[in-house]
Amino acid sequence: MKSLFLTGFLVLHITGFCQNHKTIFVEAESFANCGGWVIDQQSMDVMGSSYLLAHGMGIPVPDAETTIHLKKNGDYHIWVRTRDWVAPWQVEGAPGKFQVLFNSKALSTTFGTRSNDWHWQDGGSIRLNKGPVNISLHDLTGFEGRCDAILLTTDQDFSPPGDLKTLTDFRRQALGFPEEPEDAGDYDFIVVGGGMAGICAAVSAARLGCKVALIQNRPVLGGNNSSEVRVGLSGLIYQEPYTNLGSLVDEIGGIGHWTLWEAQRDTASVRSKKILEIIEQYPEKKEHNAGPPANYADDKKLGVVQGEENLSLFLNTHVLSAEKVGNRIVSVTGRSIISGKEYKFRGKLFADCTGDGNLGFLAGADFRVGREAKSETGEPRAPVKSDQLIMGTSVQWNSTRMDRPLAFPTTSPWSVRFDEQTSVKTTKGDWDWETGAQRDQVRDIEVIRDYALRVIYGNWDFLKNRSIEKDEFARHKLTWVAYIGGKRESRRLLGEVVLREQDILEGRKFPDGSFTTTWDVDLHFPVRKDGFTGEPFQSRADMRKIYPYQVPYRCLYSRNVSNLLMAGRNISVTHVALGTVRVQRTTGMAGEVVGMAASVCINHNCMPGDVYEKYFSDLDALMSLGTGNPDW
Repeated sequence: MKSLFLTGFLVLHITGFCQNHKTIFVEAESFANCGGWVIDQQSMDVMGSSYLLAHGMGIPVPDAETTIHLKKNGDYHIWVRTRDWVAPWQVEGAPGKFQVLFNSKALSTTFGTRSNDWHWQDGGSIRLNKGPVNISLHDLTGFEGRCDAILLTTDQDFSPPGDLKTLTDFRRQALGFPEEPEDAGDYDFIVVGGGMAGICAAVSAARLGCKVALIQNRPVLGGNNSSEVRVGLSGLIYQEPYTNLGSLVDEIGGIGHWTLWEAQRDTASVRSKKILEIIEQYPEKKEHNAGPPANYADDKKLGVVQGEENLSLFLNTHVLSAEKVGNRIVSVTGRSIISGKEYKFRGKLFADCTGDGNLGFLAGADFRVGREAKSETGEPRAPVKSDQLIMGTSVQWNSTRMDRPLAFPTTSPWSVRFDEQTSVKTTKGDWDWETGAQRDQVRDIEVIRDYALRVIYGNWDFLKNRSIEKDEFARHKLTWVAYIGGKRESRRLLGEVVLREQDILEGRKFPDGSFTTTWDVDLHFPVRKDGFTGEPFQSRADMRKIYPYQVPYRCLYSRNVSNLLMAGRNISVTHVALGTVRVQRTTGMAGEVVGMAASVCINHNCMPGDVYEKYFSDLDALMSLGTGNPDW
C-alpha cells in the first residue's frame, strides 16, 4: 500500500514571462514551517490555489517560515497575493492583517487590508543579499489573515498577472513544473473524496481484489466526520435484508449518537456492552457534534486505509480535471494543495465521493442543484416553482470553561453586530449554525464560511464583553471553531433512478434495492431571529418520519458517464430525498455498495450499468456478506 502525503516545499528561480524578468515565486502553503497557520483548499477551484490561513480565534498564531536562496544581491520588489476577507460586506476593520518579514525585518506594508478579491498587494522594495533568506508571515490579529503566494522580482516595473488563467500558467512556469503532470499510476478503481463514503468505497473494493487509489484533498480522512468538521455519525446500520452492510462503517467510525442509542436499546450484545463501557469510561464521547477531536477517530480511519495492501492513499491532493474518451473517464489529474505539483491517475472505474460532485462536474456528468418543482417530482414538500435554495453549510464551534476569567478582543466594526435581543446565548455552536442556503456552495464557499466566522466572533464578542449576562461567559474560552465548512448539499449527480420523497415515505420497492436509509427525511431551512436584519445564520429542521428504506443501486452511478459511480450526499436523489440519505453512516454504507459494485465490474469487465442489467446477483451476494471487520 502506497501513501503519498505530498508534503515539503518548493521554491525555484526562473526567468519570467519577459526575458529580462528575474523572478522568484514562493507558494505560502509550501512554507517549510507553517507555524500556527493552516492550509485552506476549499476555494482553490475559484481562486486558483490553496493558501495559508491564520485561524487563531482572536489570538495571533505563530509565524509561518521558510528559506529561499538568492543567487545575487539586489533590490527586490515584493508582491503578496492576499485579500481583505470582510470587504464583501463593506465593513471597516480589515481583521486579517499580517506582516511579511525578510530575515526578521518586516516590510513597511501591512497586508490583508485591501480589496474583497484575491489580488497582488504591493509590498514595496527591499535590499537583499545573495545566499539564504528567511521569509516569515507574522499574524497580527488571530482573525483569519490569509496569504496565497509571495513574489520577488528585480524588475521594479513588473507586476504579476491577476486573471486566473494567466496566473495559473504563470504559477506553473514560476515553480518550474512541466506541462504534463507526473504519472501516478494505473488503477482498477479511483475514488475521489476521502469522507465516510469514499473511505468505505475504497476499502470495500480493495478487500475484494481491486487495485484502488483513494484521493483526498485534506491531510486527514473523514470529511464531515473528521476532527476538522466534527459531525457525528448518524443513521442505523446492519439493517434488513443486508444485515452485514455497515460493518465497514462500524470498523472505521467512532462512537456516534445513534451507536449509543442502539447500544442502550439492546444491551445484551457484545458490541453494545463494549460501547456502553467506553461511554462510562469516557463520557465526553457522548458529544455528537462539535465534540473533542478524538471522538471522530481520524487515526482509526487512517490506520484501516493504510492497512489495505491493494489501496494507495493520496492525501492533500485536489482533483482539478478529468480526461474522457467517448463517455468514459480515462484519467484524472490531481494537484498537491501543498506544493502545487500535479499528478495523473489512470483508471478503469471512478467514484465521485467528493460531496460537491466535483469529479462528475469535471467529467460532464448530468447533475442538479437546488429544489425541483412539485410539477417535476410530485413530492409533498417540493415547492411550486423550482429554485436554488439548498441546505447550508455548518461552521460549528465550542468553548471550554476555564478556572479564571479570560478576555476576548472586540471585533467591531467588522463582525456581525449583536445585542441582547439578537444574540444567541450559548457556549457551543451545533449543526444549526448554518449559512449559505441561498448561495452557490462551490463557487461561494469562502464567503459562506467567512460569514459564519463573522457571526461566531461577533456573537462571542457580545456575550463576553457587552451582554448583561457577560459574567456567565467570563470563564469560557473559545477553544475550537471549524475553518472547513460542513456542507450538506450542492451538486447532485443524476443516475438512472432519481429517488423521490414519496418513494421513501410510501416504501416503494425497487428491484435493485441496496443500502438502507433510516434517518427521517430531514430538510433544513434558514431562520432569522426577531430583530436580526442580516443574512440568516441558523436553521431549523423539518422532519418526516420514515421506516427503513432500501435505496436503489441505480442511484449510485451516472446516467451519462458510463464508468462513474458515486456515493455520499451527491448521489441521484431529489433535494427533498437528500434529507434522508445524507447522514454519515448512511453515506458510508453507500460507499460499501459502490466498492462492491466496482469489484463486480472488474471481475466481469463491465460497466456499472451492466451490474444492474446482468450481474446484480453478484452484488446481492456481496451485500449479504459485507466487507467490514468491526472489533467489538
